[in-house]
Amino acid sequence: MRPLRHRVAQLLLVPVTVVGLLGAVGCGSSDPAPPPDRVDTDAAGDADSAGAVAGPPSCPFTAEQVSTIVGQPMVGEGSCLFSDGKGVASLTVETASKIAGSGTFTYKRDQAAQRYDQVDDLDQGDMAYVAVKDIEGEAVLVDSTGAYTLIMSSFTRLDPAGYGQTLRRLLDAIGG
Repeated sequence: MRPLRHRVAQLLLVPVTVVGLLGAVGCGSSDPAPPPDRVDTDAAGDADSAGAVAGPPSCPFTAEQVSTIVGQPMVGEGSCLFSDGKGVASLTVETASKIAGSGTFTYKRDQAAQRYDQVDDLDQGDMAYVAVKDIEGEAVLVDSTGAYTLIMSSFTRLDPAGYGQTLRRLLDAIGG
């Protein structure tokens, strides 16, 4: 058994080592790392590869844009959530990086096939689909700017075909 003095010295050394390592990798600081000035591309200068490592895009819509596209007044509720202001109709847009969207696309598509009456694959972006049922619709788009999941619910004037058309118009607005 080692002398007590040696064991105490070892115990005191462990926190100093951990703190030193955290400081070396940038942990333990309350100041966030500054954003990079640019995103590196691959050896060929492919900007699409740079988009794969970029973070999620910002919300692609304003309440005014959503109102125009869906054909009824909508208000922004924050975090890319829009509602009719009456607690009935809603549109939620979730954004993610391209790499995250690419990684979850097949799973989301499979889940949509179980939840919705109709799922149509779209020739838009890298991957896209629109799924609809009686009072709800979902669309997913993965393109060079990121990944977008749109969920529309309780638009009483829309039938499944109306949800599909509206979601396609929303995706067109994102895709430019």
